[in-house]
Amino acid sequence: MDKATEIVRAVQDGSVDPAAVLAEHRRRFEETHDRLNALVQVDHAEAARSLPGLDRDAALAGVPVSVKECFAVQGLRTTLGIPARRDAIDTVDAPIVSRLRALGGVVVGKSNVPQAMYLHETTNPVWGQTNHPERADRGPGGSSGGDAALVAAGVVPLAIGNDLAGSVRQPAQACGIAALLPRSAVLGNAGGFDTLPNFDLINSRAGFLAAGVADLSLAATAFGIVPSEPAAVLSRPQRIALWPEAGLFPPAAAVRRGVAEAAAVLQAAGHQVDQLDDSLAVEAAWLMFGLLSGDGGEDIRDLFGTDRPIRSVGRLLRIAGLPRGIRPPLGTLLAGLGQRIEAAALRATGPRTAAGWGWLKDRRLQVAEQVAHLRERYDAILCPVSSLPALRHGTAARLVAAVAPCLLANLVDLAAGVVPVTRVEATEEKTRSWSPDRVLRAAAVTERGSAGLPIGVQVIGLTDGSEAEQGVLELLAVLEGGVCFSRSVRR
Repeated sequence: MDKATEIVRAVQDGSVDPAAVLAEHRRRFEETHDRLNALVQVDHAEAARSLPGLDRDAALAGVPVSVKECFAVQGLRTTLGIPARRDAIDTVDAPIVSRLRALGGVVVGKSNVPQAMYLHETTNPVWGQTNHPERADRGPGGSSGGDAALVAAGVVPLAIGNDLAGSVRQPAQACGIAALLPRSAVLGNAGGFDTLPNFDLINSRAGFLAAGVADLSLAATAFGIVPSEPAAVLSRPQRIALWPEAGLFPPAAAVRRGVAEAAAVLQAAGHQVDQLDDSLAVEAAWLMFGLLSGDGGEDIRDLFGTDRPIRSVGRLLRIAGLPRGIRPPLGTLLAGLGQRIEAAALRATGPRTAAGWGWLKDRRLQVAEQVAHLRERYDAILCPVSSLPALRHGTAARLVAAVAPCLLANLVDLAAGVVPVTRVEATEEKTRSWSPDRVLRAAAVTERGSAGLPIGVQVIGLTDGSEAEQGVLELLAVLEGGVCFSRSVRR
């Protein structure tokens, strides 16, 4: 059985023993671990010890679940990929882990993360590099990349991650699986390690990764995110705002096509889809990057103590720490050399004075007001997840801007979800024109050799209360039922 829904049904009706489900998980783990390196802290012994007391009528009875390394699991470690934290043993379960166990979920271990969860690339000197489930030369994204790889490869049907800047949704798109990010009022950060303790304006949020929408809905119902007998949110046609790009640079041809095909599916199902200017997404992305770097990277540096970050993390921290005074002239120089995106990033990010921080907060309120006006006319937004398919190893620091379509939902606390809709076609590998801009050149290199990689789309909910998550799930289900996305990975 590949699906959480199938496992729960079989365990509840007594046709399958939870021990057999765990044994199948272990077999798949052993088959895939050498090439994936995703479940880096294995807890099979404790998982087996939990089975005799398992409530077979529980909502997630017998479902093997991986947990992102930033959530405490008693007896395991929360290292964040930093060598100095190798011995940081968890003494208790994080709240979401306790809840998961109470719901009958079987925690099989912790998944790998990027160092300090500061990249969209899952690698660190403690646990090593996690590979994409289909391509050894590419990564599964991050920072919930280990979980996404495990779900895509069929090692677990459900995973717990978290998302401050696309960290659940971007890996889901990269690996061709589904994901749900609820509003912060629903699960909050669920006890995840806070890498930015002095940044309380926006918090990371717990979310779920699964192979399909039915399993996301199962988890959402089990955790009380949506009611067990939900109202018919889609009893009327939904009004959907379409953002074809929503990024800081033009998306890959396959991404653009995937969004267009998704829009056609929703229209065919009777929903209203209106293409809108997506400049709000661009403004939100630059603003989110500005807020996250407002301390100059000090919170992240504090995590390392005397350790040195890996090269890619160190590069981002150096950029974050550049004084504001040198940013305008340096940005002008970069722009003159054709580095338009890096020049814009320099101007938008970096340390802020109290006045500068106040300006960023005011701009966030203005974006929230614009979203409020948008929700008067629309129920959801349809847009890309990332401007690119799965990245090659070692390129995430250069291609941070690719995740821009995710950032509005983080900035103003909106529910969002992802579903795979297509794969890159061979004719879409070399459509980007040459540019002197290093970011765009790196994007072109990413697209070469990408044929067959998954492409997902994002639905961002604009309705109020629990109808936000319910509406996102129902639209994802419409999309999933209307596309023919094939999963080439053995699960």
